[in-house]
Amino acid sequence: MLSTPPTIFAFYAGLNGLILLFLAVLVTRARRKTLTSLGDGGHALLQRAIRAHGNAAEYIPVHLLLLLGLVLIPAEPGLLHAVGATGTVGRVLHGAALSLSSGPTIGRQVGIILTWGAMLAGSIALLIRAFP
Repeated sequence: MLSTPPTIFAFYAGLNGLILLFLAVLVTRARRKTLTSLGDGGHALLQRAIRAHGNAAEYIPVHLLLLLGLVLIPAEPGLLHAVGATGTVGRVLHGAALSLSSGPTIGRQVGIILTWGAMLAGSIALLIRAFP
C-alpha cells in the first residue's frame, strides 16, 4: 500500500496539507472569536494561532521538498517513512503545543527536535546520494 516512493510521498504530503489546513482553521476561529480581521489585535489566542500556522507554513514546505528529493533519487521506502513520519509527528506536536500555550512546553520542544531531526536526516541522505 504505502510501499512505493510516490505513494509514500503522497501520504505525507496529504497529512501535512491537512495539518496546515487545520491550523488555518484555528486562525479563522480565533479571528471570529476576537472580532479581529487584520493583525492579531493584541489577543494572545490569535497570536498563538497565527504563529502556529506561520511556523508550520515555514517548515512544512522544506520538509516536503526534502522528501520529494528523496523520492526522486530514489531512496529506500524505510528512509522515506522515517523522514516523513518524523517530520510530520514533529509538526503535529509543535503546532498543537504552540496553539495551546505561548510559553515553552514539552510538545514544542519535542516537536522542533523531531522536525529538525527529519530535516537533518533528509538533507544528509540527499547529499550522500548526490555523490555516489
